[in-house]
Amino acid sequence: MSRRSGILEFAVLGLLRESPMHGYELRKRLNTSLGIFRAFSYGTLYPCLKTLVASGWLIEEPVGDQADSASVAGRSSAASSSLTGRRAKIVYRLTAEGKEHFEELLSHTGPDSWEDEHFAARFAFFGQTERDVRMRVLEGRRSRLEERLEKMRASLARTRERLDDYTLELQRHGMESVEREVRWLNELIESERSGRDRRRSSPDGSAQQDTPGEGGLPRHRDDVPPDPSDDTAK
Repeated sequence: MSRRSGILEFAVLGLLRESPMHGYELRKRLNTSLGIFRAFSYGTLYPCLKTLVASGWLIEEPVGDQADSASVAGRSSAASSSLTGRRAKIVYRLTAEGKEHFEELLSHTGPDSWEDEHFAARFAFFGQTERDVRMRVLEGRRSRLEERLEKMRASLARTRERLDDYTLELQRHGMESVEREVRWLNELIESERSGRDRRRSSPDGSAQQDTPGEGGLPRHRDDVPPDPSDDTAK
């Protein structure tokens, strides 16, 4: 499985955990809610859905009236459908095994979860992710970007005398994009830590269990979060 197809499967499972959807709804949500998938097509989505169905993580269900008509009309309904050439709409629903698999994927905090596109998908589902996992992913992402920033600075120091003004400006823009994301991550990490500390020091002294999606975001934000998939930040 390619890295991008793995990210797509993760995102599809996450969206279907929220509610069942048909293919068009899924594609729209992937395009509008998860910007990293804005360029993909139906030709990419449907093979992914078929793979997830074959794995037992999704099931296909006919939509409303068509399911009722199929149960009443039986063969005649099927014959009519074949004559008209119209295909029944299919809704995709997450199975219990699919939910368990998605929760397992949510718990992963290895290097893949820090990379640009995978991090964007992981962050989109932080509302369903445990606080400790969110912290490990955020800290790993920050570490990866700090390494990238150090390499960019070293490269610029070696080559700046040979670069024209426009290429130099492009290099600076790339560095600024990475620096901006590091600042954003610092804010998120601090907010996560503050939320954890507040829970640990609750007035009644009782131990409280972390809840997916609780806390973690700064209360007042004027900046637009950086896009991890921005090519200039690589």
